[in-house]
Amino acid sequence: RRIVDAGVVGSIILHGPPGTGKTTLALLVAEALEAHLERENAAQVGVPRIREILAAADRRLGDSGRRTILFLDEIHRFSRSQQDVLLGDVERGAIALVGATTENPYFSVNRPLVSRSRIFQLKSLTEEDLRQIARQALSDPERGYGKLQVEMGEEALDHLVNVANGDARGVLNALELAVE
Repeated sequence: RRIVDAGVVGSIILHGPPGTGKTTLALLVAEALEAHLERENAAQVGVPRIREILAAADRRLGDSGRRTILFLDEIHRFSRSQQDVLLGDVERGAIALVGATTENPYFSVNRPLVSRSRIFQLKSLTEEDLRQIARQALSDPERGYGKLQVEMGEEALDHLVNVANGDARGVLNALELAVE
């Protein structure tokens, strides 16, 4: 929160289990800073596309002063040489890299990139967190099922939370399946 309030974000790496909000957090940071967002998955993007993004970020920064945030999901899938392509632009501040990984970045991301990034570890959500997420989805008329007035017993909710295993996306997917 303090990074966003200060209006400056350097490069960060978010790591934690699936469904803990890594992608959501990256998107919220970009939106709050009114930065241009490029969103890629390291398992699917190659160096030519990364070079395109970096060149466009340079132009954007020079033309309008607008920063670019490169959200790179599954950054651990980038090879060491692919990660090296990012180093110069990260170091100069031409882009803010937000990497997300389920792996320990100290082992899966190269050291120079780790040393230029703040590392944030996200933890699995608690059962109470998951219950709150499910209840909110059931009551929200805009982004959830509030218009349908779905009734869910505590046993059913406990089951959804149990199968989600700490994963917000898991509880929402199970809820969607149950309601639909």
